[in-house]
Amino acid sequence: MRWPAILSAALLTTTLLTVQPGTAQAAQKAQETQESQTPETITLGEGEHALIRFQLPDEAAFERLLTSGADIAARPRTTPDKIFADIVVDDQQLAELLTLNAKPVQLIHGETTNAARNLITTQQADTLQFLQAYWWTSNGRTFLQTQVATTATDDPDVEITVRWTTADGTTGTYPLVRFEDADEYQYHYALPQPLPAKPVSVTATSSLGGVSRTITPATWPGSTPPPNPAGYQKDFVDAYMTPTDITARIKRLARQYPKLVDVLNLPNKTQGYRRTAAAYLGDPAAAAIVVESVKFGDQGFNGVQVRTIDPGKANSPLSAAYRDRVLTVKLGTGAGGEVISSTGDVAALITARFPKRFTAFVEDGSAGLIMPVAGPARLDDGLAGTEVSQKPQTVQALRIGKVRNGTKPGVLAYSQEHAREWATPLVTLEFAERLLANYATDPATKELVDSTDVFIIPTVNPDGANYSFNDFNFQRKNLVNHCAGAQRDPRYRNSWGVDVNRNYAVGSYFDGYVGASANCLSGTYAGTAELSEAESRNVVALASKHKNIKFSLNVHSYGGYFMWSPGAYKVPGRITLPRPSIDEAAFFLSSAKRIVGAIAAERGTVTWPAYTGPVADVLYSAAGNSADHLYYDLGITAWNFEVGNDRWNDSTQQWEGVGFQPPFDEAHAESQEYAGGLIELVRIARDQSDLR
Repeated sequence: MRWPAILSAALLTTTLLTVQPGTAQAAQKAQETQESQTPETITLGEGEHALIRFQLPDEAAFERLLTSGADIAARPRTTPDKIFADIVVDDQQLAELLTLNAKPVQLIHGETTNAARNLITTQQADTLQFLQAYWWTSNGRTFLQTQVATTATDDPDVEITVRWTTADGTTGTYPLVRFEDADEYQYHYALPQPLPAKPVSVTATSSLGGVSRTITPATWPGSTPPPNPAGYQKDFVDAYMTPTDITARIKRLARQYPKLVDVLNLPNKTQGYRRTAAAYLGDPAAAAIVVESVKFGDQGFNGVQVRTIDPGKANSPLSAAYRDRVLTVKLGTGAGGEVISSTGDVAALITARFPKRFTAFVEDGSAGLIMPVAGPARLDDGLAGTEVSQKPQTVQALRIGKVRNGTKPGVLAYSQEHAREWATPLVTLEFAERLLANYATDPATKELVDSTDVFIIPTVNPDGANYSFNDFNFQRKNLVNHCAGAQRDPRYRNSWGVDVNRNYAVGSYFDGYVGASANCLSGTYAGTAELSEAESRNVVALASKHKNIKFSLNVHSYGGYFMWSPGAYKVPGRITLPRPSIDEAAFFLSSAKRIVGAIAAERGTVTWPAYTGPVADVLYSAAGNSADHLYYDLGITAWNFEVGNDRWNDSTQQWEGVGFQPPFDEAHAESQEYAGGLIELVRIARDQSDLR
């Protein structure tokens, strides 16, 4: 599939949406690296996909990339003179980006290798105000992150510099970068800066002469969970888990802890790991049609043969017959015995003659051509997973608690709405195992389980996950194919499906919000209507049925974010969904600090303050996401994780991405730290219940 034309236009546009700032040291290192490498260092085979960090050639509007259908994995990182974006591309899209002078600087991971991590990598003074100034330590290194707003909001050339001072008088500076979103100025900021020691003061100055007040940075997140007691059990995941593995784990937990666990079968069965069967009849490079089964391939159509034949006589009419699993099309001939049936004639005949069995359409570029004698071609659904059930799937949830009758405050944790995010079910299952295994031996865990009602959906999107594990590891969506006509060409098979986390009914694409697409081949395709998909309806059904659910957390990857509503806005004007009240916003942030502190307790991973906040502010607009639906429609205090924080590389002085499917050691570490964050969420639910 070629990159949408709008992307090329966006990359050539000179009106920049600048996003994430970086450090002066990082910018210098990136420049040195770029001078020593060429974009051709990263290559892809035909049809191969990869997650690549690109340095974009100029200031391309981020909303235009987002709405173009580009598969943007995380919000761009920006240094004072460069902008970097993580994008999933195939070989054609990579080649097209290279022609537009976009430079690949890091292969985060590809289809066959998940761990390639080599970094190729005279005006009036304005008024400045610090919006954020936080410092923290991680693995022996001190970091500082700041956000500063200027009153000169309409001046894109304002330069802001932050000066820091440590207790011993050491000082240093770093530049901030302007951050706009939906063409609206937000603030200036930078990626976290490494410092030699704890900063005691920061001051911002601008190129217009503005000087901020000198302030003392606050400690981030400023919260530490209670220590686990001796003998506390954890580390229950030892490999990536497919949906089949997850089903087995759920069954085992229910059998092992019958007094604490119910297994809930959610009401809407998914399509299943299946697709219609299709084949090219003819040569797509010359003249061909696509023949497709109406039913799924596993319903008796995998292996069906289709062929065209020359009747060998003059003035023979076009006809077709289906017998013994062979569809034979007898081509029409003229007075001289020559074939006269076109590709369109044959496709129309098959569709009209066998409406309950087959449909057909003309391959792109073959319209109006004479249909060749071809075949037999075998129809196939193209699915590679031989050990995966192709039947509709019942999505299951664990319900954990001593009292499971709706009288205790409910907490919902759910994961893998996006199929390619393999680490996320590890987080929710590790969380479940800790609650259950420690119940009998740890009084604090027993008290938590006794006082709350925990619901866990480890994989919301099992069909897409099966496809990601067996066929195409970058699969984001489910397997329901709403495409029509030529968009059903098998060459698009890795682009079919609905983005489950764009299919909910609040702040949706259908209501005019940004961050989803009507293009069925887009990575953020919103579906045919709000809640058109079984997967999204299941989440809403569970939350709606159990009115005691007051808190939820949606586990995604990657990037290391902690977020809440609003998650979407309209343009122009960047009009978000209604903001939480002052009290709610304070509760969201104070709870976030507790959860971020619990995550950091495992291995020192700190979710950045700039990545903590409303989705629309710290990531991008995500129309029709589940957290907004739960918060606005059902009154649930809803958060989102993005596990998989960028890792600091001391040797390169760079932050490096980890991707959706990092080497298992990294995924395992993510499961341990973020499971701790979910435990803290249960504590918050318990504490809030005590206050009522």
